[in-house]
Amino acid sequence: MISHGMLVRLEARPGKNAEVEELLRSVRPMVGNEPGTAAWFGVKFGRLDYGIFDVFPDEASRDAHMQGPVAQALTERQADLFTTAPKFEKLHVLAHKLPPQSTGTVDAKAILLTFKSKMGHQRDVEHFLRGAESIVQDEPGTTAWFAFHLFSGDYGIFDVFPDKGARFRHLTGQVPRALAKNAFSLLGSVPDVELMDVVQEKLN
Repeated sequence: MISHGMLVRLEARPGKNAEVEELLRSVRPMVGNEPGTAAWFGVKFGRLDYGIFDVFPDEASRDAHMQGPVAQALTERQADLFTTAPKFEKLHVLAHKLPPQSTGTVDAKAILLTFKSKMGHQRDVEHFLRGAESIVQDEPGTTAWFAFHLFSGDYGIFDVFPDKGARFRHLTGQVPRALAKNAFSLLGSVPDVELMDVVQEKLN
């Protein structure tokens, strides 16, 4: 059972993209040696914006990861690769989809969707997100999917796909349509949708 997670934001220094991406690839074996890290994704948001999304079965596993070699590698390279210190945000995983076994290939595309709940409707939002799990389980092109609640209070969805076509089919599928249909009653802000490239991943 996956219940804990973390979202890390990284801003690369100009001209350091290749080195940041190499760093994200190089820490993959370290993550592979962490049995408590259920899934890990290194992603590129935009021109200089990178990040990490990872999930865990419990708080102890998350704490072990945050004190482990990956976090140490980010800290050691902070001065020469990043404009500011990495931003770590803890989150609670509400529902998820993971493949029953590794696909053997790295997914190419991802989505991060974040939004605020309408005042007094937090339970309704969480009920909606948990219910969406059964829909994405039937989407063969959606490799992994996570609905979550950030400690900051925002809600969100992170999911990965093998290619642009699978991502497009998800974006035009049942979950986004249902979210748009219930936006007035559930959402306290316009969803922020970020399309990303996957640099490296671990999927158990």
